[in-house]
Amino acid sequence: MARLGLDYSEIEKINPRVIYCSMTGYGQDGPKRDVAGHDLNYIGDTGLLALSMGAPERPVVPPTLIADIAGGAYPTVINVLLALQQRARTGRGCYLDISMAANLFLFTYWALGNGRAAGMWPGNGTDLATGGSPRYHLYPTADGKIIAVAPLEKFWDTFCDIIELDASFRDDARDPNATVRAVAAAIRGRTAEEWCKCFVARDCCCSIVTTLQEAIADPQFRHLSTTGL
Repeated sequence: MARLGLDYSEIEKINPRVIYCSMTGYGQDGPKRDVAGHDLNYIGDTGLLALSMGAPERPVVPPTLIADIAGGAYPTVINVLLALQQRARTGRGCYLDISMAANLFLFTYWALGNGRAAGMWPGNGTDLATGGSPRYHLYPTADGKIIAVAPLEKFWDTFCDIIELDASFRDDARDPNATVRAVAAAIRGRTAEEWCKCFVARDCCCSIVTTLQEAIADPQFRHLSTTGL
C-alpha cells in the first residue's frame, strides 16, 4: 500500500479519523515480513502445532484454520471496535497492525507458563489439554466410534465408577499411561450407544464425538438456531 501511496501515513493526512487495519501473516516488520505462508505454516512456526499433531508416522492436520480466524479475523474485529470507542472519545483514528502468527501465542498461554516458570516445556500430546492425561482424552468404543472423555476435577471419580475402573488405576498421577490403557480397554468393551446411556444417567463430562451432520441435527443446536442465539 505504501508503494501505491495508500498507506496509513498518507490516508491519515486526508482523514485523521480513519481507522486503518493491516492484517498480515507475520507482521509489517521483521525478518519474516515478506515470507509467504498459510494457516498451517503459522501454527507450525509458533509452536502451537507441535503441542498436539499426532504421532510422527501419522501426523494430524487441525480441523480448522486457527491463524486465519482466531489469530486474524477475531483480533481484527475486536481491535476495530476498540478503535471506534477510542475515536469516539478522542476524535482521532489509529493504525492497527494484526499479525496472524504473533496472535497465536495467546493460545499457548499454559504451555508458555509451564515452560518459562517451571522449565516444563510440553511435548507433542504430553500435557493435560493435549491428550497426555487419562482425564482429557479420546477413546474408541467397541463399534469404532470415539468418546470425548473430559472428567476433570470432581467428575473423575464418577467416571471411574461408571466404567468400573480398577482401584489401582484411579490415582492416575502414579502412572498416567497405565491408566490410559486401562480406561481404553474399558471403553472398548461397549458400543457408543451403550456408553451414551451410562453417561447421560450420571453427568461426568463425557460425550460421543459426532459428525458435522449429526451436530447440526442435535436438538440443542437446533433450539439455539430457532431462538436466534
